[in-house]
Amino acid sequence: MQTEGRELELGVVPFLDERVQRLVDEVQAHYVAIYGGPDESPVDPLQFSEPRGLFVLGLAGDEPVAMGGWRWRPELDARFDGDRVAEVKRMFVSPSVRGRGFARRLLAHLESTAQAAGVEHLVLETGLMQPDAIALYESSGYEPVVPFGHYAGSELVRCFGKRLA
Repeated sequence: MQTEGRELELGVVPFLDERVQRLVDEVQAHYVAIYGGPDESPVDPLQFSEPRGLFVLGLAGDEPVAMGGWRWRPELDARFDGDRVAEVKRMFVSPSVRGRGFARRLLAHLESTAQAAGVEHLVLETGLMQPDAIALYESSGYEPVVPFGHYAGSELVRCFGKRLA
């Protein structure tokens, strides 16, 4: 993959876009390698379509190298002082382009689009075996929150949140 010297271009796409699905396959293979199995949390592609959410693909030249989305999670509003809550999901940057600030740019873009849509609090799940992701979220102002979601009972899950408003 030739991506050296190319900037990241972010654009909204459907979750079922074939380029996104190739990256989903890549991240699932990564999860199998580090956790022994794929991420089995339920994902409804329609949750990433406006007005329920948004999904973003990052391109370096014409190569899909990053992705992430957010989806409304109204069932979590009460847990966050009545704030309107959305969840960051399927955020991933290909290993071939890591270390270039793409994850930070993608996360900032997800935050700004969520805030523009009325989201007041973003939450996310990651795992103990992903220290780089944890470091990114913590350095971006995310704080640990009570576990939620599919893996709430797992000792490996780490959940974070950030108030946007």
